[in-house]
Amino acid sequence: MGSGKSHRHKKIEEDFLAAYDENANALFRHCFARVRDRELAKDIVQETFTRTWEYLAEGKQIGHLRAFLYRTLNNYLVDMMRKKRPVSLDAMTEEDGFEPADVPELPAEIREEMEEAVRLLSRLDDMYAAVITMRFIDEMKPSEIAHVLDVSENVVSVRLHRGVKQLREFWKERLLARPSTTRVQTPSDT
Repeated sequence: MGSGKSHRHKKIEEDFLAAYDENANALFRHCFARVRDRELAKDIVQETFTRTWEYLAEGKQIGHLRAFLYRTLNNYLVDMMRKKRPVSLDAMTEEDGFEPADVPELPAEIREEMEEAVRLLSRLDDMYAAVITMRFIDEMKPSEIAHVLDVSENVVSVRLHRGVKQLREFWKERLLARPSTTRVQTPSDT
């Protein structure tokens, strides 16, 4: 009988380690896009795996480990945000910058636009930022996002639509606020 329990524990440990290998980088990218601080993102991902391991160690079952990990991470992020509102997002952006992971060397203009898109993402309400991050950074399907957030696919689609619409508005505001770099040549310039 002891061997059955040991075998089950070994299987849980193997599944957990496989889930770590398969999901740690994606969870980090998701978290980093949300908190914009590398060390904090690492800590949050570590805490996510620790909480998941503790849950499993209590003998509880998890049907979909990936969804459970994302839900645990998102719940932890919400708890953190409630406890402590971060310093201004602009200050965090200036201090930390953004370096997209796993992206080959890109032209400066594209890199700047990516950085700006992430800054604009941080201006969204958390419910929109979460689904947009999962869909476009984590490359999750709407059905996976729905499972992680424990909402319907329709709710996910609506949040994606509204979040993208709001991001487009932020992008337009950004373009309108930019000083024009093109200048019309006048006769007095010649």
